[in-house]
This record gives sequence, C-alpha cells and structure tokens, in this order.
Amino acid sequence: MADITVTLPDGSERSLPEGATAGDLAAEIGPGLAKAALIAVVDDEQVDLDRPLPDGATVELVTDRNDLGVETLRHSTAHVLAQAVLDLWPGATFAIGPAIENGFYYDFDLPDGATFSDDDLERIEARMREIIAADQAFERGEATAAEGLELFADHPYKREIIEKVDDSEVGSDGSVSYYRNGEGFVDLCRGPHVPSTGRLGHFALQKVAGAYWRGDEKRPMLQRIYGTAWATKKDLKGHLHRLEEAEKRDHRRLVSELDMISWPEELGPGLAVWHPKGATVRRIIEDYARDRHERGGYEFVFSPHIAKSVLWETSGHLDFYADGMYPPMEMDGATYYPKPMNCPFHVMVYRSRQRSYRDLPLRMFELGTVYRYELSGAVHGLLRARGFTQDDSHIFCTREQIADELASLLEFVLSVLRAFGFEDFYARLATKPPEKSVGDDAQWDEAIAGLRHALDVAELDFELDEGGGAFYGPKIDVDVTDAIGRRWQLSTLQLDFNLPERFGIEYIGADGDHHRPVMIHRALLGSVERFFGVLIEHYAGALPTWLAPVQARVLPVAADHQAYADRVVERLRSSGIRVDAVAATEPLGKRIRNAKVEKLPYVLVVGDDDIAATTLGVNPRGGEVDRDVPLETFVEQIVAESQPDRA
Repeated sequence: MADITVTLPDGSERSLPEGATAGDLAAEIGPGLAKAALIAVVDDEQVDLDRPLPDGATVELVTDRNDLGVETLRHSTAHVLAQAVLDLWPGATFAIGPAIENGFYYDFDLPDGATFSDDDLERIEARMREIIAADQAFERGEATAAEGLELFADHPYKREIIEKVDDSEVGSDGSVSYYRNGEGFVDLCRGPHVPSTGRLGHFALQKVAGAYWRGDEKRPMLQRIYGTAWATKKDLKGHLHRLEEAEKRDHRRLVSELDMISWPEELGPGLAVWHPKGATVRRIIEDYARDRHERGGYEFVFSPHIAKSVLWETSGHLDFYADGMYPPMEMDGATYYPKPMNCPFHVMVYRSRQRSYRDLPLRMFELGTVYRYELSGAVHGLLRARGFTQDDSHIFCTREQIADELASLLEFVLSVLRAFGFEDFYARLATKPPEKSVGDDAQWDEAIAGLRHALDVAELDFELDEGGGAFYGPKIDVDVTDAIGRRWQLSTLQLDFNLPERFGIEYIGADGDHHRPVMIHRALLGSVERFFGVLIEHYAGALPTWLAPVQARVLPVAADHQAYADRVVERLRSSGIRVDAVAATEPLGKRIRNAKVEKLPYVLVVGDDDIAATTLGVNPRGGEVDRDVPLETFVEQIVAESQPDRA
C-alpha cells in the first residue's frame, strides 16, 4: 500500500499509510496529542478525526486549547442535550442547536404544548451525564436529500431544513450529513464532532427561553435550553462565577435600586427616564466630555431631531439603513424622519459656507440624541436602546492630514476612556461589506490603510473584521475590558470618502482649486446611555468619588449634633462637593447601613468630640473608619478625589 504525505502547520511533513486518518496522524505524533485531539482542519476544512487524509493535504490537529476546539466541545454537548431531551420526552422533536459565545443552545417542540421547568433542567443534565459516561461514539453518515427526509420523517423542523436546502446543513449537491450516537439517536449536522461523548463533561444547563422558529414571530414558539461548556472544570467554574458577578452587576437592577433610571411601560421599549441621581452622573460625564473636546480643538454644534427625507436619501440611509429607522411622518406636504444618526447634519454645517484648506482639519462635536428602531426582543436596558444620545464628532480634513489626524484621534479616545477607569483595550478593524456599500475599491483601500496606521501608532492589538464596515466606509471599534473581564464595545472611528462625495462638499486648496475633504466619524463613548450602563456594571454601582451622585453623607450621632452636621455640609458644598445629611431620627447603625446600600464613597459621622475639635469620623466605602479627622484635611482630600484626570 502506498504512503501519503501530509504537511503540518509548522511546515514539517509526515508520511502515513494510504487510508490513514487524522486520528492516526495524532497517534503518530505522540500519545499526548492522540488523547487531546478533537477534530482536524484539512486544507481549511474542519473534519472528524476518523476521516481519511488525502495525499498532499495540509493538516492541523485541533485540541481544546484553542477557540475552535472549545467551540467543537460546545457543539457536541448541544447534541448530547438533544439526545437527553428526546430520551426523556417521547414524542418531542428538535430544531437547531448551535454553539454560541461561551456556550450552546438547542430548540425543542414538546408534545401537547408542554414546557420545561427548572426541575426539568436538573433531570436533563443528569441524563446528559449518563450519556457522557457511556462514552458513545459520534458516527458520521451521509445521505441524499430524499434519504434525509425519510430519516427525519418524525421531525418536521429537520425536514424543513432539508427541503429548503439550507446551506448551513445541506451540501451544494443536495446531500446531507448526520451523526449517530447511542441507541437510535440521530441528528442532522455538518459536523465535525469530538470522537465520543466521553470527551465532554464540563458543562452546565442555565436557563429556558422561548424562541420563534427561524426567528419569525409568525412561526411556532419553541422551547430553547441554554447551556455552557468548557475545556476544564476550572474554566467552567470561572465562567459560572463571572455570570454570578455579572448578575450582581446588572445595570438594570442597580440603577433601579440606586434610584437613577427607570423604564415606564407608558414610554415603550428602549426608552428611559433619568431620575435626579442618574441625571447628575450623566451631567458629569457629559461635562467632562465637553471639556475634553473643547481643549482638543473641537467646535460645538447642535442639530434637530428630525429632517426631510431628501437628507436621508442623499446620505444613503434610506437605501442602506431604512430598517433601523423609525417610520416617516407626513407634514406640510413633505416626508420627515426622526434621525438615526447625526452625520448628515454636520455635513450641512460644513456646507453652509465656502471652506479653505486653512480651515482644515475642522472638528465638530455634538451630544446628539438619535432614534433607532431596535426589535423589542433586542432592547436591553441602556445597552441597547431605541432613543439615545451619541457623543458624535465629525472631522473634516485633507487626504494629507488623514494619518496624523487618525493617530491623534485614537490616542484622544484612549485617554478619555482611561479617565473613567478603563485600562485594557482591544480593537477591531472592519472592512468593506460585500453588499450594501458605496465608493470604489481604491477609496476603501486608502481608508483601511489610514486606520491600520492609527492602530500601529497606538500600538493597539486588533483583529480584522472582514466585511464588518459601515456602508460608507471602514471603521475601528474599540472595546474596553471591565472589572470582571468582559469586553464592551464603546468607541467607533470611521473613515469616510463617500458622504463628502454624495453631498458634494469641497474646500479651496492652496493651489486655488476645488478639492473634496475626507470625513472621519467618531463616537467616543458610543452613546451616553450605553457608556453609563457599562460604567455601572464595571463599578458594580460603586462609582468613583468624582462620578458619584452623592459623594458624602453627614450623620449626626444625635439631634444635639445637627447644627454641626449642617456646618460640615455647608463647608463641603462650598468646595463643590455633592453632600447631604440625614437627621438622627433613626439609629446611627441603620443610617450607616442605608448609606452603604446606596454605595456612597464617604459616610461622615459627627458627635460631641468632633464639635469640640472641628473633626469628623470618616467611614470610606470599603475601608476602615478613621476617627478624629480634621474637617479641612478631609475637605482637601475629597476635593482632590473629585477631579477627573485632566490629561
């Protein structure tokens, strides 16, 4: 029998007998790899380990030490979930069960309209562990579409996938692949899977939710079970701990408990009202943003909330973004739309008069409220809203200014984010979408090169997001990492050659000729609402002193100490500190506990000795009580803490 030769990722070659599989290759390399390998990538195709290797192939063996391996674990665990449910509920059927970020899910249709309970999840998980303990092999099979329809005769959702020739599961030639394991369980799937169920085990079922088939509210409502799966017990435990922490930090609960924000049903989904404490924090955020932009050479502008359809036709939004816009309003013989973006208005400001090269770069800044029609199921507190305020900047510059302007702009973005306590950043560079884009390839290439240069200057790690750009240009998205390791996308920088072209804006160059400027779009905070929500979750509601709505609370021990408490309040307020006092109508201990529940940075207790010596008992959040602190010493301390980074 002739040998075959395969190439490994490091460029080395291995000779194997004809018919050898990826699993044989792993064993040839070593017993450790044979035990660890889950699937293989053969000439860029993911395959099972028992697939014979072709001669001349490039082969990568995948373990659970990389993302693809962990994704495979999750996909295979989803199959075990489906097997367990069909075992426990005779007559049940199933739809789809993909791996997702940090886990997996599977959708089910139970007989007689039954639904899952929390107790059911425990039963299902127990059955899954029995299946895993049995170490059942995942066996791949292939069939024609007709054979597939017969194989899944009792499962209408699988039949629909085959009949619709869904390329996620059905090959271009109409063939289907499926996997068997155990006694009679079979699932439609392109694969690949781990060799056997015994390679799984570090998982947990999390919750049940409703999900329309195909995401269509006119189709049947299915029961979706979510789970998580990881390579090791330690990884699983760490993830579950992060989820617990995330639940504690949920901004929707915290802003309600802290009396900052609410979402009255009368307003509709995705629309919030800001209470005094929340509004105070928002004002501080916005004031800091205004100050930094003013010092950064930006000019402030304002724009209306609606505009005629002609503006959105010219900008291209009605061609490329109509689904995300609110419905039109007919008034005075014209059609108006609530604005989904501020960009075209800033172009109008630029176009209001003739511009010279001496005017450039021209940097505009606006805290502009926009309205986007998010599906009600996608709305999520402040993080995904229908009405929100963007800290929008648009920079108009010459092509020669692009590199320097982008580099300084990205550094500006990072410095502002650092002022709010973020230090760990990651970026994505999104390129031209394959559909729904304007402008020629040369312009897009130039724009992408400019953004790459900015990332290189900032020495910021990034990944390439192929096809993820806006319809009018490529972009950089900047993520921050919060206190429990979650990434949040906040800032966006977009380089745009197209809107200037569509609106016909120009400047007079040094040569006296007309030239087209380049437009840079930038939302630093993303939106004030989203940024606020991320801050609340990052700090678990315990905002730093400079951001806290109430920075200190003065508590007199008894009614006799009220006059001195009032003097302390007056002194702190005169220094710009946000402070209040709570009279001694309840026990001191209860008042201190209430202040801690409100997550105040400082609780100040005053009694007889403090009156005599002009001192305070200082109870800092998360710290030890410090007695007999001179009032002026504390004033100096808290004033210093109340100043944001002045970079």
